[in-house]
Amino acid sequence: MSKILVAYFSASGVTANASRVLASAFDADLFEIRPKVPYTSADLNWMDKNSRSSVEMRDKSSRPEIAAPCSNLADYDTIFLAFPIWWYVAPTIINTFLESSDFSGKKIFLFATSGGSGFGKTAAALKGSAPNADIREGKMLNGAISAGELTAWYQKQK
Repeated sequence: MSKILVAYFSASGVTANASRVLASAFDADLFEIRPKVPYTSADLNWMDKNSRSSVEMRDKSSRPEIAAPCSNLADYDTIFLAFPIWWYVAPTIINTFLESSDFSGKKIFLFATSGGSGFGKTAAALKGSAPNADIREGKMLNGAISAGELTAWYQKQK
């Protein structure tokens, strides 16, 4: 069986909770993608066009710095990458994460939480940040999801 990593970014804790369920279902290791400068609630106010998150998401070249890279990424061949959907795509810190290491030959399954939108064009938008990885849309992790559902989904992906 391949070694799996669940790498996640969570601004409010929702994606962190879903990522723990995901890691538990697959006996996977967890890695939190933490911004070097943590987001405040004011930073996350999507209704304020001058909030940090709004400014970052308007600028597709924005790459918020991460606190630390995943030092043992080479140990994994499958990565479940989890994040909240912001403005119909992954937050730009996910691009920072993907561009910070070599993901060549790795399978990356995207998992997301959202208040209402789906993946949209997230998978396509992230491919340029890890061009030699096999990036695939995974599942939305909204609401309760069981380990059994996740396991059944993954068996179909292999």
